[in-house]
Parts: sequence; C-alpha cells; structure tokens
Amino acid sequence: MSVLVYTENWDGKFKKLSFELVLYASKIAEMIGTTTSVISIGNVDDNELLKLGNYGASNILKVEGDNFSSLDNQVFTSIIAQAAEKENSAVVVLSHNNSGKALAPRLSVKLNAALASGLGKLPSSVDPFTVSKKVFSGKAFANVVLNTEVKILTLAQNSFEVIKKGGSANIESFIPNVGEIKTVVKDVQKQTGKILLNDAEVVVSGGRGMKAAENWGTIEELADLLGAATACSRPVSDEGWRPHNEHTGQTGKIIAPNLYIAAGISGAIQHLAGISSSKCIVAINTDKDAPIFEAADYGVVGDAAKVLPDFIKAVKEL
Repeated sequence: MSVLVYTENWDGKFKKLSFELVLYASKIAEMIGTTTSVISIGNVDDNELLKLGNYGASNILKVEGDNFSSLDNQVFTSIIAQAAEKENSAVVVLSHNNSGKALAPRLSVKLNAALASGLGKLPSSVDPFTVSKKVFSGKAFANVVLNTEVKILTLAQNSFEVIKKGGSANIESFIPNVGEIKTVVKDVQKQTGKILLNDAEVVVSGGRGMKAAENWGTIEELADLLGAATACSRPVSDEGWRPHNEHTGQTGKIIAPNLYIAAGISGAIQHLAGISSSKCIVAINTDKDAPIFEAADYGVVGDAAKVLPDFIKAVKEL
C-alpha cells in the first residue's frame, strides 16, 4: 500500500508546487503507516527527480518520452491509474490546478474512487478517512468522509508549508500500456517575461476603483518592486482595461499567494471566492463598508490613486 502523488513538471523542472504535493502526500502516508510514491510523466532528469526525496518521496516511477511532453487527459489518466494499481495506492494526490482539475474526475471514475477537491489541510482522521474543505465560496467548511478503498485528493496551491524533510528516493522506469496516442500538439506558445498568476507569491490587483486603464502604471510599478504578478477584477477585464488572463475570482483564476494587494476592488463574493485562500490580504478602497474589508487582514480607507504612490515610496525606502 502507498500514497501516490502526480508531480507535474515544467520543461523538465519541478516548481514549489511539486514539492508541496510530495510533502503533503508524505504526511498522509505517515498517518496511515505507509510510504510515498511519485509518478512523473515526461522527460525529467534523474537529478531533478531525486530532489523529491528531500520532501518524503520513497519511490519514483518515471514515464519518459516526447509523446508525454504535453498534457493529454485520457493518456495521463491511464498512466496514473496504472501506477496507482502497481503501487497498490490507497490515496492519490494531485494539485488543484488546471491539470489536476482535468485529471482527478477521470481518475475517480477509472479507479472507482471518492474524490475530495481543493483541500488545504491534512485529513482530520484516517479511520474513517475524513477531510475538511471550503464550501459556499469559502463561507463555510464541510467535513467529507471518503468511504471507497481508493481516495483521490487535490491540494489547493500554496496551502501547505514546504519544509525539507531530508531523505532519498529510488527511481524506477515505468512503461505503461497507453495504446495509440491520437492527440498531437503541433505548436505551443508560452507567455514569457512575466510572473504567472498561479505561481506568484505576491499579487497586486486592481478594480474599477482605478477608474481607467491608463491609471494602471502604479499597479505595475508596485508589482515590479515587490516581484509580484498583476491581476484584476472581472469588471476590469470585461471593460478591456486588462487582459482576461489577469482576472481573478470564481469565474477567473483562483489563486492563493502569500500576499494579495487589492486596490479599488469592492470585494464581490465572486471575487473573494478566487482569492480567499491568500495568506494575507491588503485592501485599499474609498468605501469603508466595502465587503473586501471583511476579508482583509489590513485595510486602507482611501483613494487608490493617492494611496498607491505613497505605498510605492515606502517600498522604495525599505
């Protein structure tokens, strides 16, 4: 028996997200008295794979080949399912990102396994297997009991502290039976030169309180100073002030940075659903009764156009 974790890679490299998943899986393995196995799909150097041992991985199954350089839901689901059967996995852990959201439901059907998604904590009990998760857009918590033999969990990004445990892992080549791969990726275009929202530990976001697209200079300047990504509320992207890939919220990107700065955002429930897992929220708004202040750790009642220049000045002095 084992806990299996799927570690996504980016051009053959792992990010903090991968180490967070392995550590989380290893903690669950300790709770149920077993070991942690990893399934890595794509071309990843052995030295990169061995890093996973520092976070609790005992055995690493590597599936190599140029055919696996891009996500194919059907193929990857089949590979992970076969790995779970090989390792006799009681729990399968994935990230609650785009890849995990695509793969977890398919795995649930294929393995006849209960699925709990978007978790931020370890199970409160393993007998019965009970997990806590946010519901109603983060307004409440639900305790979910998973009764199936195999359980599938997806972990919300940046919700589990990453600390090296030390240790080593065994690497084993794994050749799954995937049949004919029918999907062919002819071209991949990636955004460069910017910190991606899903990877950012600091995010500076603006709303309609910024009043116009030409006022975004202070948002971008503060983001540059803090090494942050920029984001916006849905009305801003709908107006065309900012690109839609910066829209955070229930219908946009759901993020969990260490610091989220919201300038001129009122805090509609749809927006808060996308940023409520942030470790620290700083809100700037002219309306002292704006809903954003209920979620904020720190609040400034004032015009963002006047507050942000002073914010920038203070950051430069520090």
